[in-house]
Amino acid sequence: MSTVEAGVVAGATTERGAQRLRVMVADPISASGLAPLVDDARIEVIERLGLKGDALAEALAEADAVIVRSATRITRASLKAATRLRVIGRAGVGVDNIDVDAATERGIAVLNAPSGNTVSAAELAFALLLALVRRVPAADRSMKAGEWDRSRFGGIELYGKTLGLVGAGRIGAAVAQRARAFGMRVVAHDPYLRRDRAAALEMEIIPLDALLERADIVSLHVPLTDATRNLIGETQLRRMKPGAFLVNASRGSIVNEAALYRALTEGWIAGAALDVFEQEPPAADHPLRSLANVVLTPHLGAATVEAQENVAVEIASAVRAALLEGDLSHAVNAPAIAGEALSKLRPLLDLGERLGRLILGLADGPVRRVDIRYSGTADQALRPLTSSTLIGLLEGAVGRGGVNFVNAIHLAQSRGIMVGSTQLGRHADYGEYIEVEAGTATGFALAAGGLLDATHPRIVRIGQYRVDVRPRGALVVLRNRDVPGVIGRVGTVLGDAGANIAEYHQARLVQGGEALAAISIDGWLPDSALSALRAQPDVLDVRQVNLF
Repeated sequence: MSTVEAGVVAGATTERGAQRLRVMVADPISASGLAPLVDDARIEVIERLGLKGDALAEALAEADAVIVRSATRITRASLKAATRLRVIGRAGVGVDNIDVDAATERGIAVLNAPSGNTVSAAELAFALLLALVRRVPAADRSMKAGEWDRSRFGGIELYGKTLGLVGAGRIGAAVAQRARAFGMRVVAHDPYLRRDRAAALEMEIIPLDALLERADIVSLHVPLTDATRNLIGETQLRRMKPGAFLVNASRGSIVNEAALYRALTEGWIAGAALDVFEQEPPAADHPLRSLANVVLTPHLGAATVEAQENVAVEIASAVRAALLEGDLSHAVNAPAIAGEALSKLRPLLDLGERLGRLILGLADGPVRRVDIRYSGTADQALRPLTSSTLIGLLEGAVGRGGVNFVNAIHLAQSRGIMVGSTQLGRHADYGEYIEVEAGTATGFALAAGGLLDATHPRIVRIGQYRVDVRPRGALVVLRNRDVPGVIGRVGTVLGDAGANIAEYHQARLVQGGEALAAISIDGWLPDSALSALRAQPDVLDVRQVNLF
């Protein structure tokens, strides 16, 4: 018996006594595929199969991560006590057995393994297609009944026929490759497929209605979302040719089964092959089970030795990287950043988080909207940068640890904060530049930062004023009249409070008008010192912000 089969892979602590991260396996997963987790001394893997309800909730409360297939359902109720849980890993593509919204609200990353079962799923879709058009299952049953009735099982060739793909991602593209080998023409409907990618796949992109009207075989390869639920209903089935066939190896609820039954029994289409169903397993007396022009299989898309091994390795590696490196490249509910890319972006994201803290300290009243504007070279930086900035902005409201990369945007929106983000062209002075503007009921606050190189961040603007200070520790932001003696009096107050000045940057727009000082200090000013600053002649406003 392997250690995984025994239920516990390792003890709870490392040799140095540090607490291990606990990963719970809730559904049967290839033991060898879990090697990326099992072989890491910082991780404890435990097996808790078949749990539901309170038992599942109790187990999740003790885990840092959980890995599921399709059997275990991660619901809002099961996450209620999961304060320790950071990652949910789905060994497969679809995440409809996971309440992604509830996970996102709690800052839990939901990962999937989109690549591991690509070949197996594509091969099954094509096997269903062939079995359907050549009536292989019915012919097999006839032979096993002792019959020899060739006339009953006439079919059609695939050569020269048109395959219509609804969804042309990894699996759809793999099906298209096999269809071309059979001499088929391929058309596709996929709003997310770029024209250059479609050209490389040798497929024509057309609207869904046109695809349904043209295709001899329609094959579905889309995830189950609110937009795709009942995507194929009566209206769509009536658009198909009377001699056309439908193949669904994606998710059951994409097809309205009641409408499909009518289409098959009333001759709207010639036949269908299904590997997935609205309810799994379907009832024993499900109407589709009785039809001769239907091929049914029990959700076998990933049921190959190779696919099970591949998805296990893929999700185990993804969970490990998320827990130990913050790599969310497999996340469906967070900015997808791989470990290497995350490492390169870290100085920029760190600067955004500190600007968020600064903006919160500068804003007068609750923030109602925030706009993040980025000028730089990183094509994929805007969304993670938005999340990082919101982390800094929201920490004051929800506390450190209550907001993270996963739930930052959701928490902002749930508090009525409108979030906008824009990527601009190159900045004249900085290779990487971030500007954050927050609106309140009475006005707005603005701060900007730049990277002098890959690792040297600076705050370069507060409101209208150009400044230049390091975004670390305590920052005192002071507005004053531009008259002689102010800087000396401010320095005296700080000295009397025992605060050592690390940087002092004074900026003004015009001589004799208002000025702004950005003062970086060692330590933290007590309220008495802040009151003493506000009491100084010609000092108009004083803020203190902890940038960490």
